[in-house]
Amino acid sequence: MNLETLQLYCDVVRLRSFSRGAAANEVSQSAASQAIQQLEGDIGVQLLDRTKRPFTVTPEGRVFYDASREVLHRYEQARARIGSSRNRLDGTVRVAAIYSVGLHDVSRHMQPFMSAHPQARVQLECLHPHKVVEAVINDEADIGIMSYPPVTRSLGVIPWRSEKMVLVCHPAHRFAKRRSVMPQDLNGEKFVAFDPDLGIRKAIDRALKQRNVRVSVVMEFDNIETIKQAIAIDAGVSILPRPTVQKETEIGSLAAVPLGIPDLVRPVGIIYRRQKHLSPTVARFIESLRKAAT
Repeated sequence: MNLETLQLYCDVVRLRSFSRGAAANEVSQSAASQAIQQLEGDIGVQLLDRTKRPFTVTPEGRVFYDASREVLHRYEQARARIGSSRNRLDGTVRVAAIYSVGLHDVSRHMQPFMSAHPQARVQLECLHPHKVVEAVINDEADIGIMSYPPVTRSLGVIPWRSEKMVLVCHPAHRFAKRRSVMPQDLNGEKFVAFDPDLGIRKAIDRALKQRNVRVSVVMEFDNIETIKQAIAIDAGVSILPRPTVQKETEIGSLAAVPLGIPDLVRPVGIIYRRQKHLSPTVARFIESLRKAAT
């Protein structure tokens, strides 16, 4: 048994997948399965119940997972302290991010950071907003990146950026060629909305209600990518952050039109657990993200 095997086991459990856990550790799925079978043989208990699809973690496996996370956390803390004393950054930065930010923004900052700090590793997982919060609170991620970040007793927030919202429609829609769209223009318009429990949906609904605008919600989704797909088949229009549709507007698959609600923006922040000390590597990664946003 070694630290690499413990990390592999924790990643398989955390990601709920042998293939994703193996990829996170740059080994084959077969090698990951064999390593965990060997681990189970070494400690003499079954950690994962493979008779179910997807697999489940046994009670013993959960105890071992928590203990392994603690061992790995202590090891990373020790490495961070030693590395900081030598003015070198190493260790892993575990990032949980909402899909629209993780896929389009965080991922492109990872490789430059790791190239600048060869001993450091950035591990990204894209999740639903509620799961981002849970990952940080449960110490499954060092930081979370999300829109409308919650401020609580257990979570701190570092503002990252504010994204202007625009009206997004099919290129053949009557709004597509306009210089701007006013809120009243949306009255009765077929609208592809976010799920009601999301912060961005509440902000959009509030802005429209303040202007006595009622749209006709035809679809509701929990992520921007699916909303963009619905707009691309002309199912309706929507209001989305401008950076999330930049690629589609450049190739002409979607149209983004300035919206006459200048104060409607999507705030994106970095959340962390207040009681947790951020390692020098995590702190430097946050600093690199903030510099990139300016």
